[in-house]
Amino acid sequence: MTRTVHCIKLGKDAEGLENAPVPGELGEKILGNVSKEAWTSWLGHQTMLINENRLSLRDPASRKFLQEELEKYFFGDGSAKPAGYVPKS
Repeated sequence: MTRTVHCIKLGKDAEGLENAPVPGELGEKILGNVSKEAWTSWLGHQTMLINENRLSLRDPASRKFLQEELEKYFFGDGSAKPAGYVPKS
């Protein structure tokens, strides 16, 4: 049976995640407020941030940056694309 949440990103009821995607309080907040569709969208945005900013997930500062962007993406003003980012056409 699927869970339904009112997705904070999409502004509509949608299928929810099965488990918290990150540990702790933030993960529980995401589980209760973010749909699978919005989470998939975040994963694409996160990949773009990692690639464009040449982040290393071994670096604690990079992980902190991504967590801050994750919080902004869903619960803040949104996560901006890197300066000079031009999507492939």
